[in-house]
Amino acid sequence: MERRRKHWGWGYEDEQPSPEDLRGAARFLTGRLGFGSTEPEQAVALSEIELPAPRLSPPTALEPICATGAYQRALHCYGRSYPDVVRAFRGRFDHPPDVVVHPRDEHDVQAALDWALSSGAAVIPFGGGTSVVGGVEAGVGCEDHAGVVTIDLKALDRVLEADPVSLSARIQAGATGPRLEDQLAEHGLTLRHFPQSFQFSTLGGWIATRAGGHFATLYTHIDDLVESVRALTPVGAWESRRLPGSGAGISPDRMLIGSEGTLGLITEAWVRVRRRPNHRASAPVRFDDFTAGAEAVRALSQSGLYPSNCRLIDAREAELTGAGDGSYALLVLGFEAAEHDVERWMTMALECCADHGGSWEHRRDGDASAEAVGSWRQAFLRAPYLRDVFISIGVLSETFETAITWDRFANFHEAVLARVSETVREVCGAGTVTSRFTHVYPDGPAPYYTILAPARRGGELEQWAQIKRAASEAVIAGGGTITHHHAVGREHRPWYDRQRPEPFAAALRAAKAAVDPHGALNPGVLIDP
Repeated sequence: MERRRKHWGWGYEDEQPSPEDLRGAARFLTGRLGFGSTEPEQAVALSEIELPAPRLSPPTALEPICATGAYQRALHCYGRSYPDVVRAFRGRFDHPPDVVVHPRDEHDVQAALDWALSSGAAVIPFGGGTSVVGGVEAGVGCEDHAGVVTIDLKALDRVLEADPVSLSARIQAGATGPRLEDQLAEHGLTLRHFPQSFQFSTLGGWIATRAGGHFATLYTHIDDLVESVRALTPVGAWESRRLPGSGAGISPDRMLIGSEGTLGLITEAWVRVRRRPNHRASAPVRFDDFTAGAEAVRALSQSGLYPSNCRLIDAREAELTGAGDGSYALLVLGFEAAEHDVERWMTMALECCADHGGSWEHRRDGDASAEAVGSWRQAFLRAPYLRDVFISIGVLSETFETAITWDRFANFHEAVLARVSETVREVCGAGTVTSRFTHVYPDGPAPYYTILAPARRGGELEQWAQIKRAASEAVIAGGGTITHHHAVGREHRPWYDRQRPEPFAAALRAAKAAVDPHGALNPGVLIDP
């Protein structure tokens, strides 16, 4: 029997902790944080939820691949942002799709798209449903349509071709991270794109949202790994020529990368792969403070060493994740390669860290330094699961990320921390704002901020909205980007509109009108209907 995803949170239904385990987690977490409730709430059961009747009925030919039941409609109602999970936890499903289609191949995708368009419906492309910015909710922009059809592409999950000569592969868009990696492993290859949502997110979703992956330097985004893309639009197929590079005008791939389902449904792509790494080295490097660590990371990013992992974590976040004791900032540094030993690169990188006050213990498998790296890695992977627990015990958990050039970083970071910390205190009475670098470039870092604060049960969405607004305003006022790798969706639209140049916005609206004249594809995302 196929495992079912939770209709309201992260993971599978059979992974839900027992009431006893949840109470134990509540005692541990509230003790560590200093706030929250030791009496967890339970999510509203699906059987207690009433959804409005579907406004559309699929044609007979599509009925075998369509679902209109409560579970499928609830599962596809939201992504997995904090407000998404809070609303679903409390049994509130504001904009469920009317019909969920599960195409088995591209022919089914085309048939579903044709039917939805002929019915006057809005069409929401759906991969893993891991959006944290309101990217798959049929809310703003869908009001004038006859209904909403969500097209779930996860059955299109095969590696269709592997080219070991050019080191590339043609992969269907619905393949999740584990699914595509398992198939590539049969050829000794890997895409090596591991976002935090890797377990459930899909290749098509990564391309549509310009997702950030495993590499902390050099190949940081899915952009760097795309060779060509194929998508279905209301006016025909959009497929670029497979090439290592091209100077032939504006890139058709670049228009689809980051289009968030507004220009077409991505069905497959050729992507650049590599041989699986056999050589690895990692080390946790301590710094007296985050500022000193940032200077070391800047030097590393400009050294040409290109570590695969170069994540700087502030002292409080290191403490909360079990990777430190709160007295130092921690740099998680790593190298890996398929063809050559990486110890020489690690030695040079550690020398660079030492020049900026970094220190580390002698590296051996199983020693305290390896445990620190492992503790942070496990905390990183379990974070989406932990957020569900936070909601049940009354802890507001949110993140936001951005990017800024090195010359502006220090002032930017100080201003953002001050503004958001002040807002958290005003709105929640207490809480912490921690930070880390997820990716670094020669010209600047991508800071990532995590907020943990006491939630007012029943008032979480209002608290979240005030904090989200303050964080977004601080980022835009400081000259950063509203998102580095989380996409725009509906939640970032007000600030994205301010960030982009108006002539570009006009060009984007014209492109949308050309390929989607009725504004049916993911209305409200990136472009107004």
